[in-house]
Amino acid sequence: MTSLLAFALLALCPGQTGPSRPNILVLFADDQRADTIGAWGNPHIRTPHMDSLVRRGMSFRANYTFGSNSGAVCIPSRAMLMSGRTWLEVPNELKGVKLLPETLREAGYTTFATGKWHNGEASLTRAFPNAKSVFLGGMADHTKTPIADIMDGKLVNRRVAAKFSSEEFADQVIGFLQAQKGPNPFFCYAAFTAPHDPRNPPEEFRTPYYAKRPPLPANFLPAHPFNNGICRNVRDENLLGYPRDPKLLSDQLCEYYGLVTHLDGQVGRILRALETSGKADNTLVIYAADSGLAMGSHGLLGKQSLYEHSMRCPLIIAGPGVPKHSSTNSFTYLLDLFPTLCQVAGATPPEKLSGHALQTIWADPSAKIRPTLFMPFQNLMRSVCDGRHKLIVYPQIHRRQLFDLQNDPNEITDLSNNPAQAATIQHLEKLLLAQQKTYGDKQPLQASTKASLPGVGFNDFERKPDQWQPQWIIDKYFPKP
Repeated sequence: MTSLLAFALLALCPGQTGPSRPNILVLFADDQRADTIGAWGNPHIRTPHMDSLVRRGMSFRANYTFGSNSGAVCIPSRAMLMSGRTWLEVPNELKGVKLLPETLREAGYTTFATGKWHNGEASLTRAFPNAKSVFLGGMADHTKTPIADIMDGKLVNRRVAAKFSSEEFADQVIGFLQAQKGPNPFFCYAAFTAPHDPRNPPEEFRTPYYAKRPPLPANFLPAHPFNNGICRNVRDENLLGYPRDPKLLSDQLCEYYGLVTHLDGQVGRILRALETSGKADNTLVIYAADSGLAMGSHGLLGKQSLYEHSMRCPLIIAGPGVPKHSSTNSFTYLLDLFPTLCQVAGATPPEKLSGHALQTIWADPSAKIRPTLFMPFQNLMRSVCDGRHKLIVYPQIHRRQLFDLQNDPNEITDLSNNPAQAATIQHLEKLLLAQQKTYGDKQPLQASTKASLPGVGFNDFERKPDQWQPQWIIDKYFPKP
């Protein structure tokens, strides 16, 4: 019996218990661009352990988070992961929503978490009644991360982590793996805070990148060509002045790559511990991230846009039933993991899930679980992609962008004013309206009054560092006048 057939039969028996069902290990990064994995085609970054997962499993090269209702994209992204539903349907604090770990516990899984939770204490303790070194919040200095444990549904032992964040969370995963002796399968969720800023990896991880610098993004600009409604007033964009200084941006890129490489080392520690535990052959390993990040692309630094660099994020799945060294370009969302893992676990999924199980793609990487990709961002942006062309609509400022992703994957040339593209735009607008109806999105594609926004600005507003930036970053990127 093939592994895929075994999974199919298992899915017919919700609630089945026993050691034959696979364990599930989710490693979830924060703000990691999809192009920061060596095996995915980036020769300038060192990610040997992520690369090993690519060889062992399937790469979902067109994976996205479903837009955002907040500039803090990680909040709805994590809510959608844990609920299997879009941000249009669930509150960020997840009140009244059945969560993935709850569903898996009901199916007999032991659940455990460590790392970042940005959706409130009530949903955290409900999702994981037992956890270690959890960080309740959005960001922190990686060398001073406030953490706590959860025992019997209560937050205890509040403290500041003694180690770098990625190392602290990896330690807890390793400890959990070493303690698993019983017959029940486990669901282990490790939500790292890297490579989210502050971009302060250990010095030995950034210095090699300073010495051999990765190139700036192909779509680097000194500033975004227009104010999209959020690119001036969000903290991510405040981390470097306007116009973007290529030298300083290069330094930040080196530091960002250093965070990714340091995180990759912790992934390696976890994978070695999994091998040592004897459970690797029966464990589904998922590596993903909550969003991408601009890092100079289109003149932006953050993830508050619908460009590929911000909404596309890594997804690699390796383990029993998943074809090795395989890849797919089928559109997927992070929220597809909920129904996928329910099927893997033989768990009964809640009603009204928005995602689709990925097993169809495991069986046939060319299969399409959705022909169209739709992404909404607050009331500021809407986008749709048919696989080749992508339309981005900015309702508040009565603006559109059109990109031919087949010939222009970096979204450099806006074709929206090209008369030859009128039929393509009309086609995509129809798709966009249909997707809005499907997902219950009531945002008009053009506001009744066009917003009058200030320009992007070249240092015409005061920049101040936030409380989480370490002093060396403040001295370097926020010089006193």
